[in-house]
Amino acid sequence: MKKIILLTIFTCIYSLGISQDIEESSKETLLKELAESGCNCIDSIQIYNKPKTDIALEIHKCIDDVTGSYQLGSKLMDIEELKEDVEVIDGKKEINISLNVNEDSEEYKQFYYELERYMMDLCASLKEKMSTDEKQNAKSISENDIAGAFYDRGITAAKNGFYEEAVKNFQKAVNEDPEFSFAWDNLGVNYRRLNKFDEAIDAYEKSLKIDPNGLMPLQNIAVAYQYKKEYKKAIKAYKKLSQIDKNNPEVFYGFGTVYAINLQDYEKGLENMCIAYNLYIEQKSPYRADAEKIINYIFSEMKKLGQEDKFNQILKDNNISQN
Repeated sequence: MKKIILLTIFTCIYSLGISQDIEESSKETLLKELAESGCNCIDSIQIYNKPKTDIALEIHKCIDDVTGSYQLGSKLMDIEELKEDVEVIDGKKEINISLNVNEDSEEYKQFYYELERYMMDLCASLKEKMSTDEKQNAKSISENDIAGAFYDRGITAAKNGFYEEAVKNFQKAVNEDPEFSFAWDNLGVNYRRLNKFDEAIDAYEKSLKIDPNGLMPLQNIAVAYQYKKEYKKAIKAYKKLSQIDKNNPEVFYGFGTVYAINLQDYEKGLENMCIAYNLYIEQKSPYRADAEKIINYIFSEMKKLGQEDKFNQILKDNNISQN
């Protein structure tokens, strides 16, 4: 079990080397370098035929592996303040630095969440891994080699941002094998990226006819309906998703965004977003940072309406600290 670590640093060492390193660096530089290291770790994660909860745990480990370094580096950069607490032992000046590396401690969470937020904004690999839900079923892949080749070309095109080319290849894949559900899913995703929402919905519906319990098309069809401002249909899709996976935080995140962002029902939006936030934490998902952003947005809107007390009460009911 992780606990508090006490480090003793001799001021003579500090004066010889650490000071210069810290002066030439900054917390922002340290954050960037460690985030890049964590992102490289995430890039190596294999996601095929793996549930999103398992992917989230592997991403968590990548962030966790660099959090301790960020804690220590940040505290060393504040060493000038720490020098006020110098102890003289056996004629040597020493500075004590404590690191609370217990994952449940507020100190650890502060540094972990800061890294997580930074990486959610800048680590493309993290977003790519978390947006993929390729849990395989009997008809997820194709035994048709030609369809498989078109699918692979579509994936490559999509990764490089060539969405129209991706659409053409995924369309060819489903023409070769109409039961190829992953190809239908990705066809829908890339139509949505091109703002062709009706075509995206049609592709998702084709996928759902093949696999009515497909998590990816159910989740994405709800998003497409939100873009079309058909909010009742979006809510209906999220409800169907909740029947299949009641502990899926994306359900509550979806409800929260529809109610808060689209319908301005901030109380109902906050209630759902708090559930999503807690589920993301429980599952160690980096999407916690996205839920946090929506909660902050709801706070600003409820504050304008003089509803801060209600906001605070909903957070309290969900065991979430206002900080």
